[in-house]
Amino acid sequence: MFFTWRCPNLTNVQKEIDRRKLDEKLPSMPWFVQQFMDYKLPDLSPSTLLEYLRDYEAFFGWLRAEGLSEAGSNKEVTLTELEVLRMDSVTAYRLFLTTKREGANSRITVSRKLSSLRSLFHYLSQIAEDEDFYPLLKRNIMAKIEIKRTHKPKDTAAKLKGKILEEEELLEFIGYILEGYAVDMEKNKQALYSHELNKERDACIASLILNSGLRVSEVVNLNVDDLDLNNKLLYVYRKGNNDETYKTPVYFREQAKDELATYMNLRQSRYRTPKREKGLFIALRNGDSEGSRMTKRAIQAMIMKYAKRFGKPYLTVHKLRHSFATDYYLQNDIYKTKEQLGHASTETTEIYAHLTDKTMSEAIERRTEDGM
Repeated sequence: MFFTWRCPNLTNVQKEIDRRKLDEKLPSMPWFVQQFMDYKLPDLSPSTLLEYLRDYEAFFGWLRAEGLSEAGSNKEVTLTELEVLRMDSVTAYRLFLTTKREGANSRITVSRKLSSLRSLFHYLSQIAEDEDFYPLLKRNIMAKIEIKRTHKPKDTAAKLKGKILEEEELLEFIGYILEGYAVDMEKNKQALYSHELNKERDACIASLILNSGLRVSEVVNLNVDDLDLNNKLLYVYRKGNNDETYKTPVYFREQAKDELATYMNLRQSRYRTPKREKGLFIALRNGDSEGSRMTKRAIQAMIMKYAKRFGKPYLTVHKLRHSFATDYYLQNDIYKTKEQLGHASTETTEIYAHLTDKTMSEAIERRTEDGM
């Protein structure tokens, strides 16, 4: 079976929704924020820019509430009011974020909100110019704010140890979905019926992630035309890529090919999939006469169901991606791993260097013993 890829004309729905929200919110912002958004739009996704806007809304609202701005609305906040902010004001805002009654923000959230402010202030003071070629912002108080990294690769790796699949467990988990789960649930007729209907599809999804490292959102958005089975290739909308006419080619390993072929033979008949449905992975919900594209939540719940019975209760869809990445990194360098996973920076990929430290040290010991 062979599926060719056609240049997609379909719109990324979530990006369209976020862009629409962005357009709705922008008129309520000062002109210099709108200018900053235009500058950032080619590089950042609409969802990221929407988060920036929410952070600026909260900050400008706080400035007005504290009397640090005389503006009657956020749109009327001036550059001069940002220029004369003092260090104690920024400290007070940080304190507000961590202690406000509506629910204190986590350390990670506070760092992100301050980081988005730093991006705006940096643009206004270092990049944007007035008609006389002077910076729009003459003084940048946010440059004095030190934002500590909250996600160090080594710390993230430490949290993941023991919570991902390793070595032979990758194949064992696929086998468990196909056969082992039914043995464990033999007295539960409802669970057995659902499993018999969906086991090939479920094993295919797990195998695909464990052999490609796709994100769950990327799996959900896959269409039938994105699959080139013979060349072990998928065409994927990568996170953060704003070009909605281009899908990134992503290879999957040989191990996933059989599960994909088996599932594709069942996709239309078993799930009563109409020809108009382009989604690769289909669910037939109770009461529905025909199948439709699986949702992100359904895939997450499905993996957690099997993981719990498999004896890995902490295993999630994203940890399947971590499992693949750790295994892949052992056989490739950090740059190939970064490319395969679609990371924006090798800093994120460093997680797998720390995760494989123990595996590599054990391999060295084995080689030493073999050579003695």
